[in-house]
Amino acid sequence: MSTTCWPCVNHFEVSPLVNDTLRPVKAVLFDLDGTLIDSATELAHAVNHMRAARALPPLPLEAYRPFVGRGARGLLPIGLNVGESHPEFAVLREEFFDTYEKCIGAATLPFDGVALLLQKISLAALPWGIVTNKVERFAVPIVQKTTALAQCGALIGGDTIAYSKPRPEPLLEAAARLGIDPRDCVYVGDDLRDMQAGQTAGMQTVAALYGYIAPDEDTRTWPATASIETPLQLTQLLRID
Repeated sequence: MSTTCWPCVNHFEVSPLVNDTLRPVKAVLFDLDGTLIDSATELAHAVNHMRAARALPPLPLEAYRPFVGRGARGLLPIGLNVGESHPEFAVLREEFFDTYEKCIGAATLPFDGVALLLQKISLAALPWGIVTNKVERFAVPIVQKTTALAQCGALIGGDTIAYSKPRPEPLLEAAARLGIDPRDCVYVGDDLRDMQAGQTAGMQTVAALYGYIAPDEDTRTWPATASIETPLQLTQLLRID
């Protein structure tokens, strides 16, 4: 996953989270892991498999869960004490990817309420799509295997185009594929990068506070238009409940 930052992203206007209604939208875009699906079990299993290969005991899911949204750069420091600056990080990241690919879809499920949320969005005639930093190698099979995600109108992975979040281009690409002006879209995600990308793309943003949020994150500083504690609370913001 790319971590390249776009200069404009570093100059966003910080505002506190607001639990309020949104202005009317014509499309809804979502992050994937931590927003629509709970993939923590499979990702933790992959890291624990790597630990077992090194004669290390498994760590509990709770140790990994807050860092799942950061992918390999968040999980490998927890499981193997190897950060991005470590000379073996790139090799271990590929091992992690290969291990994860073997179990993908086995234990990943939508969060409670997501299936009903997406059904309500579809019944309201709102197109919706997914923009994730998870590369297509993993994102496509997950979406294909998850019944609740079958009506996804656009799927943009971390390598679908040349850029990934927090740059706005993936969100702009998704809006273009849906045929909706970015200003008429809302982006829902559980990471600061999601809020930065959405704001820079000119979209309203909703912080999914039930997602994978690390203990050191202060969500009050995220540039979000609104926040939700459960997936179904989004229906209230969209006025479709």
